[in-house]
Amino acid sequence: MPKMKTNRAAAKRFKITGKGRVRRPKMGGQHCFMGKSRKQRRRLRDNDMVAPEMEKRVKILLPYG
Repeated sequence: MPKMKTNRAAAKRFKITGKGRVRRPKMGGQHCFMGKSRKQRRRLRDNDMVAPEMEKRVKILLPYG
């Protein structure tokens, strides 16, 4: 049986933690920081977790995650 293909777009956005949860960056943390407060910029640095309802769908895209 051939290898399963990883969805490359999902691989760049999500990482699987050691416990099997899915980690994702927060929205709005890439550019346009001048219009955001210092508090908001600081909070955008941390990663967030994918909601449990969506985890199954993301893990299908990352078969070897």
